[in-house]
Amino acid sequence: MDLLNYAFMQRALIAAVLVGITAPAIGIYLVQRRQPLMGDGIGHVAMTGVGLGFLLHASPVWMATAVSALGSVLMELIRWYGKTRGDIALAMLFYGGMAGGVMFVNIAPGGSNANLMSYLFGSLSTVAPSDVTAIMILSAFVVAVTLGLRRQLFAVSQDEEFARVTGLPVRALNLLTAVTAAVTVTVAMRVVGLILISALMVVPVAAAQQLTRSFAATFAVAVALGVTVTISGTITSFYQDVPPGATIVLLTIAAFVVLTALATPLARRRARAAATAEPAGDPAECSIPATREAADEIGV
Repeated sequence: MDLLNYAFMQRALIAAVLVGITAPAIGIYLVQRRQPLMGDGIGHVAMTGVGLGFLLHASPVWMATAVSALGSVLMELIRWYGKTRGDIALAMLFYGGMAGGVMFVNIAPGGSNANLMSYLFGSLSTVAPSDVTAIMILSAFVVAVTLGLRRQLFAVSQDEEFARVTGLPVRALNLLTAVTAAVTVTVAMRVVGLILISALMVVPVAAAQQLTRSFAATFAVAVALGVTVTISGTITSFYQDVPPGATIVLLTIAAFVVLTALATPLARRRARAAATAEPAGDPAECSIPATREAADEIGV
């Protein structure tokens, strides 16, 4: 493929693969926690980090990582203690983060709207060697957390009260999930963009759920789909000269539509088979509650 003759495309494809792995890997826990838009909020906060990076002549990726991690911790604290005014506090955090980023980029020496757009919506030509190094380090952290603690994170995401009863450090795991989501946002911003990354966290998981019935299978299919659409979107962006972030997200949504269409007849057949099948044993034993599934995951 002639696109591999270009160094910037080699870097972009490496970044795309890592984004395709990490975004669904943490996204599946956000979907389980019913917080699918958390990545969008973190993306707003990360803009302040990008702006500070330009203003202080520091790496925007590392600065965005630090600021978004702090923002994700604040989001969790607001969720715990905010009560009725939590939504207002979160809104101020999100939009304040975006406004701060725009302000810092514009007052920074050499800052411009062009630089800002590349972080908001992704850009193939701006993935520098230092960005690839940072993305690889941050991706290793995300993979280590999402795979190494998958049983504990699943249990907390599925049922916090049950996880607390079993002795898991629920608040610490919630904070770790939030920080990992923040790291994933900064991993993806050079390819997909801060505005669109939330879609790549959520839609592959939702698409995988159309075909799978277990957490492990959903995780595997979602990651495979994430890698497929990020590579396909990056290649399409190169040849058709279209924005990579928008292309990747549109391909992801198209995959969701196709998988939903394929899964609908299968779901109907399963429903008919379940309706006509005779119950075996105690009906209460025929269904596994969410807490039982969580118990199986953590070995309780």
